[in-house]
Amino acid sequence: MTFYIYIIQSQVDKTYYKGFTENYFERIKSHNAGLSMYTARKTPWCLVYLEKFEDKKAALIREKKIKKYSHEQIQKLINSPANKYKGLVEEWLKSLPNDVGD
Repeated sequence: MTFYIYIIQSQVDKTYYKGFTENYFERIKSHNAGLSMYTARKTPWCLVYLEKFEDKKAALIREKKIKKYSHEQIQKLINSPANKYKGLVEEWLKSLPNDVGD
């Protein structure tokens, strides 16, 4: 099974929310639908960081550590090679037909 640590950013006030999930796509949809008490007032949210784990315990330990990060540390993490979200976007762009946007 695969587990994810994710960071989303509010498009309202640019704050970050850090979380753990098995399905990041559905989890972010629920944040944007207002189904989470902690994020409902700051929708919409945008995924800015994703880290993949095969071990649940390791993912939860990592989440706990990231939740203690400063704003500056989070920004560095988002721009780091550990951010799997950047790779997902690149993969998606490569999968588009060549004539998209022409």
